[in-house]
Amino acid sequence: MLAPLAPLTRPARLTPGSRVAVVAPSGPLPEDRLADGLDILRGWDLDPVVMPHVLDRHPQFGYLAGTDRARARDLEEAWCDPTVSAVFCARGGYGVQRMVDLLDWSAMRAAGPKVFLGYSDVTALHEAFAVRMGLATLHGPMVAAVAFLKDAATQESLRATLFEPESVRTLGLATARPLVSGRAAGVTLGGCVSLLAADLGTPQVRPSARGGLLLIEDIDEEAYRLDRILTQLLRSRWLDGVAGIALGSWQDCAPAEETAAVLLDRLGGLGVPVVADLGFGHCTPAQTMPLGLPAVLDADAGTLTLDAPALR
Repeated sequence: MLAPLAPLTRPARLTPGSRVAVVAPSGPLPEDRLADGLDILRGWDLDPVVMPHVLDRHPQFGYLAGTDRARARDLEEAWCDPTVSAVFCARGGYGVQRMVDLLDWSAMRAAGPKVFLGYSDVTALHEAFAVRMGLATLHGPMVAAVAFLKDAATQESLRATLFEPESVRTLGLATARPLVSGRAAGVTLGGCVSLLAADLGTPQVRPSARGGLLLIEDIDEEAYRLDRILTQLLRSRWLDGVAGIALGSWQDCAPAEETAAVLLDRLGGLGVPVVADLGFGHCTPAQTMPLGLPAVLDADAGTLTLDAPALR
């Protein structure tokens, strides 16, 4: 039997003047949205630096922000820069799985722990940071994401997590409701569920969610595709021993009732607490959710309570 998940190393919180590198490991992004996001970061007294290839376009595939090697080089150089305290992703889309194996994980480990932020396609990097570096990361809004640019609550959740993490120990929105009642303790992990399924069998994913509080969400998945994704996680035994499950947003998926029915059908048999609509992922507002930390999930109260602040 595989050992349960262990807590990961927490990076240090940010302070006024902290230098933050922005990377684009997945899809291309509009320059105006990037500029607006940088203005928000500067308003928090951060010093954002845009890596050289963030606004690149792949010469052949328009869904990629630059070549695989260029995207990997930006992330690696940002992480290994001793003046950089955090690395923020600009947007999701698709592309991380093409570049993640090009990173020099030994050099990045030697550079030490830093804050890493992103969601959606960046899920594959969250798992890689956990496996390759033993590092806790932040599943949260990206610099050029519309929710981050337009929604004050989304911005505040991230700002508080970065600067005052003790103030956001309990997470959850009023929308939260139990699909399966109960309370469970474990270590947080997760992200975009289709990426977790796509990562199975690769060196960058943990072999099991045993002992974990699994946070999952997705976008633009019809009911049968979501069924297939969850069934793959079940059949692979990756969900064996999971302690509890928190569900985020399912934007542009099947109608809410149909999506909830699929989630309950596929996850209800695990016999663990399951809470729906906790308020993270492709939604507005979107809370920043720490990954790799011990916490307690209370499905009936609709809360996820961290044992310790997300950042040191």
